[in-house]
Amino acid sequence: MGTLSQDNQTCYVVITPARDEAQHIAETIMSMVHQTTRPTEWVIVDDGSTDGTGEIIDRFAAQYSWITALHRPNRGVRENAGGVMEAFYYGYQSLKASEWDFIVKLDGDVSLNPDYFENCFKKFRQDQKLGLGGGLICHLENGALKAEVCPRFHVRGATKIYRRACWDAIGGLLKVPGWDTVDEVKANMLGWRTRTFQDLKVLHHRPTGAADGAWKNSVKDGRADYISGYHPLFMFLKCMKRLVQEPYLVGSLGLSYGFIGGYFRGTPQVDDRGLIHYLRRQQLRRLLLLDSIWK
Repeated sequence: MGTLSQDNQTCYVVITPARDEAQHIAETIMSMVHQTTRPTEWVIVDDGSTDGTGEIIDRFAAQYSWITALHRPNRGVRENAGGVMEAFYYGYQSLKASEWDFIVKLDGDVSLNPDYFENCFKKFRQDQKLGLGGGLICHLENGALKAEVCPRFHVRGATKIYRRACWDAIGGLLKVPGWDTVDEVKANMLGWRTRTFQDLKVLHHRPTGAADGAWKNSVKDGRADYISGYHPLFMFLKCMKRLVQEPYLVGSLGLSYGFIGGYFRGTPQVDDRGLIHYLRRQQLRRLLLLDSIWK
């Protein structure tokens, strides 16, 4: 068991929505047990799993008083984004701790170094305007860690750490696809900084989107971009760029289908015109090579 840090009194809570994660969730839990700075409370929500995930988290919850296991009924299908957020807020509403400094959304298929959270909170202490952060998501490829490429301001949904004041300012998370873009854009709009900690690696046992397959994941991303309010020109160029990236053609077509389909179906976009205007302005500045949240 890791040695708890004595000079870091950071109070943080963690919520993990987990569906059919029996293959890896024990590794995730043990990497949390060995953290040098452990959470005050960790709520793991079994979101209708059928593979034994519930039994695993029950076993650990009985062993560690700071872990709580919750169970939701099986809805029959894996719902992207919206389903994850429903499970997240199911756990959020059950939190017993109220005086926390940070809240973490953590996936149930990651492994962390023992000093991961200790080092994350050091970065937050060094920058009081840092409102949202998290480690660099990596996965194993041919026995070596390969980082997932993403903009510096973007923090992958697998490990998101929110400072309390920033969490309150953005009003929490949306229960729709695109929640993990809207949170960062809104935080930046309100004067907070968001960033991935490039030197703190997180092993994601399943690459982002692997559970859904290339086509479904691309369509989901395109729909999320539409809901978030992406500028059509920025989206067009994003789709063109994706043509020469794996999975070739499928990724670009899926993005286009998901994005354009939002217009035809009349899918509601985020109900914040100021936020959409800010995002689109930042995207145009990015295209013009001006300072933006991508810098």
